[in-house]
Amino acid sequence: MLAQRAATIEQPLERMPIAGHCFAARMVVLCIDLAKQIGFRPAQRALQTVVNALKLDVKVPSHDAIRNWSCRVGVGELEDAFDKDQDVHWMADHSSQIGAEKVLLIIGTAIEDLPEPGQTLSLEDAKVLAIVPGQKGKKEHVGREYQKLAERIGAPRYLLSDGATELRDPAEKLEKDGKKTIVLGDLKHHAANVLEKQIGRSERFKAFITQIGLTRNRVQQTELSHFSPPPLKQKSRFMNLAPLLRWANMVSHHLGDGHSVARVGITADRMNEELGWLREYRRELACWAACQKVIDAALSFINYEGLSLGTDDQLRTRLEEAMSDLSERHETVVRVAALLVEFVERSEKQLKDGERAWLSTEILESLFGRFKQLEGQHSKGGFTRLLAALPMLCCPIDAVHVRQRLLQVSTTKLKQWVQDTIGSTLTARRTTAYQEYAAAPTG
Repeated sequence: MLAQRAATIEQPLERMPIAGHCFAARMVVLCIDLAKQIGFRPAQRALQTVVNALKLDVKVPSHDAIRNWSCRVGVGELEDAFDKDQDVHWMADHSSQIGAEKVLLIIGTAIEDLPEPGQTLSLEDAKVLAIVPGQKGKKEHVGREYQKLAERIGAPRYLLSDGATELRDPAEKLEKDGKKTIVLGDLKHHAANVLEKQIGRSERFKAFITQIGLTRNRVQQTELSHFSPPPLKQKSRFMNLAPLLRWANMVSHHLGDGHSVARVGITADRMNEELGWLREYRRELACWAACQKVIDAALSFINYEGLSLGTDDQLRTRLEEAMSDLSERHETVVRVAALLVEFVERSEKQLKDGERAWLSTEILESLFGRFKQLEGQHSKGGFTRLLAALPMLCCPIDAVHVRQRLLQVSTTKLKQWVQDTIGSTLTARRTTAYQEYAAAPTG
């Protein structure tokens, strides 16, 4: 009965304009949800297309209005963090887009909200706690931001980062109720470092990468273009090695199958001339692919199991299962597996019986990825006031929640947050440079 009455009360509120706004909460929710999927301008165009097709007498919000709502909801989310008495798991990372600009992003999840073993962490389980743009990435700068946040909501029980010293070292000074914050490293970044040391420093791998670059230049504008290698990543190469190895194994397959459909119109001489060099790397490719398989198995396991006492033994069993399918157990593969288990073992030794933590920053990378998608082309122009919308990507988007946030954060308050947090953006400085040039006397 109470539920029915609540639904009756809530329904009109969804359709009524929010105080100070022309649109109802339901329309605002629809716009923000669409923008999260396809961007602000496309959201406006999509809604207008539907309204026109159905011949509805409905006004469609502008993309500027949708962006403004998203940013105000985001700032409201930042203000609604955790209480000091809650045990929280922080994750911290730096993101850069262009030039020297960086953003320190800190997100948090209540320890009690960490998923059970067998379930993975989602963005809805986290809150954005701090967004700190600037050109500084030094320990002192990060340490000050950690302390400011700890004074507001309390120090975290755990802090997870990619292992960078400027993120890790300042966290070791944090404590709450006499307990020091436990600092953990991300397994994926550690795996990338292991892969680089075990594979990337060898002369054979360096020669392989050189050949990849040469092959890409030679074939991408020819009849062999569909065999062109993926572009090489100069940064985080060993976190993104899987597509390159998959390409190499795909081409090796077609080198051995002269009747494949993919080779129609390509002579054997041309195939061998441009791609035949891969045959020299068959043994290495098998080893590298096996290393990648072990790493993928470890990351998949840790993303669903988290970290607690005994995780290392479970991971060891999981990796043994992954290696049991290999036709040949290379010494390098065994070493990679051992180093991954050793890292997890060191990490879990910091926990006590019954404690549970997280060892993967994949959710943080996913958040950065969604934000760049929301930015669209603007991501190439440096960070903008749209940073205010970033926390919105983690929160539930429903009529009650959105109404509360828009009443909590006015446009004036949003402008003040942008001024205090971001200041002069790269785009604003570039505009100033052009304006000064245009105003300068000619000749």
